[in-house]
Amino acid sequence: MIPFSPPRIDQRNIDAVTETLKSGWITTGPKTKLFEQKINDYVGAKKTICLNSATAGLELMLRWFGVGPGDEVIVPAYTYSSTGNVVLHCGARLILVDAQEDFNVSPEAIKRAITENTKAVMPVDLGGYPVDYEEILAILNSERVSSLFKANTKEQELLGRPLLLSDSAHAFGAEYSGQRVGSISDAHCFSFHAVKNLSTAEGGCICLNLPSSFDHDEVYRYLTIYSLHGQTKDALAKTQKGNWRYDIIEAGYKCNMTDIAAALGLVELDRYDSETLPRRREIMMAYDQAFSANDWAICPPIENENKISSYHLYMLRIRGVSEEQRDQIIQEIFEREVSVNVHFQPLPLFTAYQSRGFNMDDYPVAFQNYQGEISLPVYYDLNPNMQSQVIQAVVDSVEQVLKR
Repeated sequence: MIPFSPPRIDQRNIDAVTETLKSGWITTGPKTKLFEQKINDYVGAKKTICLNSATAGLELMLRWFGVGPGDEVIVPAYTYSSTGNVVLHCGARLILVDAQEDFNVSPEAIKRAITENTKAVMPVDLGGYPVDYEEILAILNSERVSSLFKANTKEQELLGRPLLLSDSAHAFGAEYSGQRVGSISDAHCFSFHAVKNLSTAEGGCICLNLPSSFDHDEVYRYLTIYSLHGQTKDALAKTQKGNWRYDIIEAGYKCNMTDIAAALGLVELDRYDSETLPRRREIMMAYDQAFSANDWAICPPIENENKISSYHLYMLRIRGVSEEQRDQIIQEIFEREVSVNVHFQPLPLFTAYQSRGFNMDDYPVAFQNYQGEISLPVYYDLNPNMQSQVIQAVVDSVEQVLKR
């Protein structure tokens, strides 16, 4: 069976983790701090903090900005549940909006959804393909939105508009108008989960790009404290002689990154541009070449004059099929010893969101994109013979189901 997205584990990873274990320092420490700086340099952000997940980063940023009951946060209906869940955790009102043809959130839908209660907009770079940042920023910086905005905290007063908090979990290495994703929004949250392009097994980070009126070092210190139970000193700081005493200044969380995870990340970041991205691009372009001649295939957007994907997901759509037919195609592909997936079930399809009043009929583009979508294997060790097997399995399966 060809797997869907196994992590790349080789001797470099093993040696890096072994060296960290032998060092005696395995929780947040020097490797995590080095990883933060290298990520920061790579994406061109103003400050970066590493955490145990992108999800934790999204929630920490909402809480830092003071988002809570009575506030609204705009999220695309077509995303993974984590994007919506963090809004609900904060007690805010979740506002779902529809997608556009490229899977990403519609800027016009965002514009229509903004009210005086909107405190944050959370776009998702789905599959690694950047959202329309220029259009979204123009909306948030418009006179209309600024005049509507009601600040309830000093951070909100200083920004003067809703926070642009990007769920860029898929998009590490992607580019928009010559800028790396991670350097555009007020904050981007990346994921380093096991199936991501750059994996630390579990992990994530926040990349900060707030206006110059903010002290990024101060925001970093706050997030560091908030990610460690509200404790003013981490384990590394407490190793200094006589430096044991600390304070708890917030009822914080426990979501810091470990040096074991950072050791994996440092290896993967070192070879990201030279090995990982070129290989993933090669795989996607081969899929494009194989499928584009078929009338039933809608190949996903990968690159244009303003956008370059991180090549995270190859989100193939089968034209004109029902959800039931798509599921039959997936079953046929699995029967041919190839693992595929679906990204994602839009949030209104889930019980947790239906019970809060969301209806899939209100998001027709998101549903249309979803009902024919099949994500194909894309990973470094997928060799040409394996990819040929994937392509043949997809073609044979689609044609078999369409003949029924």
